[in-house]
Amino acid sequence: MSIHYNEQTKVFHLQTDHTSYIFQILPTGVAGQVYYGPQIPVKAEYQNLMTREEHDCTNTYTDEQTDLQYELLKQEYASYGSGDYRYPAVSVTNPTGDRISEFKFTNAEIVDGKDRLAELPSTFDDDHHDAQTLHVHFVDAVNQLEMVLNYTVFATEDVIARSTTFINHGEPLKLNRALSLQLDLPDFNYDLIQFDGSWARERHLHRTPLRYGMQSNSSLRFTSGHHSNPFFMLARPETNELTGSAYGFNLIYSGNFIDSVEVDQFDVARVLTGINPAEFSWELTSDATFQTPEAIMTYTDAGLNTLSQNLADFYNHHLLPSRFVKQERPTLVNNWEATFMDFTEDKLMPIVNKAHDLGIEMFVLDDGWFGHRDNDQSSLGDWFVDHKKFVNGVGGFAHRVHQLGMKFGLWFEPEMVSEDSELFKAHPEWRIGAPHRHHTPARHQFVLDYSNPAVVDFIYDEMAKVITDTKLDYVKWDMNRSITEAFSTNLPADRQTEFGHRYILGVYRLYDRLTTAFPNVLFESCASGGGRFDLGMMYYAPQAWASDNTDAVERLSVQTGSSYGYSQNMWGAHVSAVPNDQNGRLTSLDFRAKVAYFGAFGYELDLNELSNAEQAQVKDQVAFYKQYRSLFQFGKFYRLPQRLQNPANVTAWAVVNDDQTQAIATYFQVLNPANPAYVRFYLAGLDPQKHYRVNDGDEIFSGQELMTAGYFLPRIMPRVAHKDPADFKATMLIIKAVD
Repeated sequence: MSIHYNEQTKVFHLQTDHTSYIFQILPTGVAGQVYYGPQIPVKAEYQNLMTREEHDCTNTYTDEQTDLQYELLKQEYASYGSGDYRYPAVSVTNPTGDRISEFKFTNAEIVDGKDRLAELPSTFDDDHHDAQTLHVHFVDAVNQLEMVLNYTVFATEDVIARSTTFINHGEPLKLNRALSLQLDLPDFNYDLIQFDGSWARERHLHRTPLRYGMQSNSSLRFTSGHHSNPFFMLARPETNELTGSAYGFNLIYSGNFIDSVEVDQFDVARVLTGINPAEFSWELTSDATFQTPEAIMTYTDAGLNTLSQNLADFYNHHLLPSRFVKQERPTLVNNWEATFMDFTEDKLMPIVNKAHDLGIEMFVLDDGWFGHRDNDQSSLGDWFVDHKKFVNGVGGFAHRVHQLGMKFGLWFEPEMVSEDSELFKAHPEWRIGAPHRHHTPARHQFVLDYSNPAVVDFIYDEMAKVITDTKLDYVKWDMNRSITEAFSTNLPADRQTEFGHRYILGVYRLYDRLTTAFPNVLFESCASGGGRFDLGMMYYAPQAWASDNTDAVERLSVQTGSSYGYSQNMWGAHVSAVPNDQNGRLTSLDFRAKVAYFGAFGYELDLNELSNAEQAQVKDQVAFYKQYRSLFQFGKFYRLPQRLQNPANVTAWAVVNDDQTQAIATYFQVLNPANPAYVRFYLAGLDPQKHYRVNDGDEIFSGQELMTAGYFLPRIMPRVAHKDPADFKATMLIIKAVD
């Protein structure tokens, strides 16, 4: 049993395999946070941890209960207006106009398993074997608003999923703030680790000590955004990849969000995550329900690699579409960087045929196949084929690809519309924007109003026709701009602040309908690269395009940052042509491939422009990846810190299979130093007692030796005549256990 509830003391103790999460109902009826950390024994009450002392110059709950001071309490889900001056998790405008809430505990229930949320992506335990769920009910007696705090314990992965449900049993009122998770920690001796960046340089790690006041990252773009990812961690200053304690948090949502940590005057660190309350409110009519998105939290005292691996296991068992969890992702070639929109069927078939010859398994047709789209100024929304490019339709082209035994994928940007399109001419009111206001373009396009069900229905019908006609295997779903002038002609004036949430619910509705109707189609989400790289998308689309930047050096940072909060089978990683289109860098085909192996592998270039030697190299790369694909996509991923090496110049990754009999580790060096010191490559994740060969060499090593003493790497540039540059090199070790 994972959830323990003592009805006499009203203590809730949630246990995973290695952690304990404890809270207690206080005399005022609110829930107080007790403890979250390494597992401790269950007992009836934790009096010492719940000790309260009266502080001067601080509000008391009553004149009689002077030690109950909300400003000093670590709360489970704080509301506004009763003396806790920190940012709350919930704020309500009542029918009387006041914004005071007094939620008091009524009852709790424990159930086996975890049901999926309606209309929202969520965690699940469909078989009711791996999880337990706790629902804790509170009611505000004045306005008759019921609040349910939901907790699901996934014991094996050390993950707890949380959300909040509001049910209005009284008069209509307005939710101004309804976050998914709150955690009050008793001290602030932590580093905030977040993953920020911009287009073409997403999810770079930034580590900053907590300080008094507020630290946060957020989005108001109506997407999670390139600039800041919803995943973040709190780690003790001494914590590293292999040792130390840390908390991890992630939000299962794709719209406006906020992650914040507030340190108060008593050194408590309050963590909040959920829908960004800026530009949000929700009219809750009588008998209506509002469900927040889910958030997940995890804790480890065994280093950041362990935290990431727990999350990876969790996603693969309880978040990603089950049919794709262990299904190996096909190798692919995408035509975008080879042709952009300048193509015809006759121009594409040589790329398809060459891909087939080289062993590539899928051809993906990118932007430009529909309407009259020869550039980015027209045709979004017109999801019918351009017969000038495909005389026999895109279905005829897909048939030719399928005849070769290859899979066929297609690019869509379903949320967008061009002014030069049949759709816009017929329904200009479907464009997001306020009447008589300026409409801001981006990439010559605008966003459709997915808060309007009629828009979702229309786009579903158009996409379903194409998917059926092409017998499609794969959809690349793109979104190449953020929303401006947020306004829906489908909503009344007093409900426009519901637009952002309703928009993303519409996106989820379309995803749900398409993935239900076409369960064998693999969806990949994209938003100008990594602009919507979040768990909300991955519930429907189990992989995402990590970044539009395919430069292998930049991808070291992008994929390293991504690996902290996501698993490597959740991102696409491709080899593109050089000089790189984003930064002009020249790197070898070998270096590019060794970076891209760690993910869903593919190519973005014209294969026919490669030399014969390069084509032979690609063929070998594809064969190598297929041989080790399961290990690259589903192996336990390790970030390997290297002693005395500059982390800006050296990156090292490894993947290890479940029984620790096989591993692949790669040492990436950006610039080659002059007269370097000897280098030992320190591994991780091996069985200390097993014995291994490295690259089929003669010497036998124990796992303990490889992890503790390391493996000597020769100089990147030997002291002999050489032709190739020595910068941008990758040394790969294939490690196999011996009998």
